[in-house]
Amino acid sequence: MTHVTERPLAVVTGASSGIGYELARQFVEHGYDVLIAAEDAGLETAGADLRRDGGAQVQTCRTDLATYDGVETLCQAIAATGRPIDAVAINAGRGAGGDFATETALRDELNIIDVNVTSTVHLAKRVLPGMVERGAGKVLFTSSIASTMPGSYQAVYNASKAFVQSFSEAVRNELKDTGVTVTSLMPGPTDTNFFERADMMDTKVGAGKKDDPAKVAEQGFKALMDGDDHVVAGSFKNKVQAVVGKALPDTAKAEMHRKMAEPGSAPESGAGA
Repeated sequence: MTHVTERPLAVVTGASSGIGYELARQFVEHGYDVLIAAEDAGLETAGADLRRDGGAQVQTCRTDLATYDGVETLCQAIAATGRPIDAVAINAGRGAGGDFATETALRDELNIIDVNVTSTVHLAKRVLPGMVERGAGKVLFTSSIASTMPGSYQAVYNASKAFVQSFSEAVRNELKDTGVTVTSLMPGPTDTNFFERADMMDTKVGAGKKDDPAKVAEQGFKALMDGDDHVVAGSFKNKVQAVVGKALPDTAKAEMHRKMAEPGSAPESGAGA
């Protein structure tokens, strides 16, 4: 049974590692209790690490958000706390690299849609009515700088993040007079297990320099607390890319993305030696 606490409650998905874990840590460090969710066994380790920060109640919900029942399991865990949600970071996501027509598996592409798009809509649909009824709440959607360009060799992933970005902006506008704020977090390449899981370590972007997930989460948390509509997080290069992307045609952006994500595009180690 949940102990009585005056701390606000935040829910964070995809919180076993990477940006999700660091977002959960931001919440704990700023006086929140957290309910964290992910599908992998690393979730319990993440929960134990967060508890060591002291003072916060940290609950875990291991569930597969790629399924309808998995999202409902998380919703049941939220309801079981008997507490209102003060903030939610809908962060869980995955990708897959490769030529859509000939290299990637259909099951992987559909799983990207299930995790990045369907579960995002599903969870938002469950948590937002209560926030609107109370006239308070903060929602953070993890979008991506990838949402701003067609993703050659990441076609479904980038399209899924374009959906999240559009969805975030639309829902924010709908809720502008309710007391509920919506913020999208738009990181660039970040030092997580994303590229390894997406089988993209042989690409220029997969092998290249990446941003610190702790810094990305810190920037995302601040934007959420400030009620900003979005934040392009990470390096200055990401911010430049976002600005330049507004001026370039999609054909040019698709070609630019191709050079970053094409399999085998990573510089060979020791080349030129």
